[in-house]
Amino acid sequence: MFKTRLLSGIVLVVVLIVTVGYGNELLFAFTGAISLIGMKELYQVVGVQNRALGMAGYLAALFYYSLLWVNHMEYMTMLSILFLVAVMAVYVFTFPAFRAEQVMTVFFGFFYVAVMLSYVYQTRMLPEGHVVVWLIFLSSWGCDTCAYCVGVLFGRHKMAPKLSPKKSVEGGIGGIVGAALLGALFALAMNRWGGASADPLHYVIICAAGSMISQIGDLAASAIKRNHEIKDYGKLIPGHGGILDRFDSVIFTAPIIYYLATLV
Repeated sequence: MFKTRLLSGIVLVVVLIVTVGYGNELLFAFTGAISLIGMKELYQVVGVQNRALGMAGYLAALFYYSLLWVNHMEYMTMLSILFLVAVMAVYVFTFPAFRAEQVMTVFFGFFYVAVMLSYVYQTRMLPEGHVVVWLIFLSSWGCDTCAYCVGVLFGRHKMAPKLSPKKSVEGGIGGIVGAALLGALFALAMNRWGGASADPLHYVIICAAGSMISQIGDLAASAIKRNHEIKDYGKLIPGHGGILDRFDSVIFTAPIIYYLATLV
């Protein structure tokens, strides 16, 4: 299993380096694709992935990414309202084919997966996006790695014992500190070899905040799995699970990094 996780992890990193590094239409297509896959994984949890209700969710995601591509996000509120009307129409005109919680999951999944993941692309398209976008992954996956190492060595107090017994408060703090340190080192590296003019203190603040939010994202995805008694959302990434298993923290971190980057 370790070898499988390692090899698939390397492949995933290479894919991210290529897509995120290039940006533009390649990253847009990649982000849109994994958003649809992630939505399908979530919809599968409640059994609507290939039914009319799920199709309404996929269609809303396609419309959302179309607005994002043509830079007409002023229509986002209208899209959200129309999407709600659409899912409720499916609900009432096919009653009792679907339950209320399935309808709510479809509506929630559109924002949770498609909208929030799109901030990877949106962050990359910022003026300094070719540098700042990597803070998303430093804050999420860097925090996860640091939290695991510190937790194994010093973990004593459980963070959420009923939800994730292996996660500790010490590991969570270690993840935040580790991500902040990675942010500072990344800023210094980019200034020296990447021609950037990044303020290490700003990157420390951004990565520390992002890492705190990433842990909520990780636990939130775990909570959904516990509620529905499943181990993984999918099997797309061998040894890691599905898109939601691997990008659960990125989903929460991406919009936070985007707004912190624009503010800080």
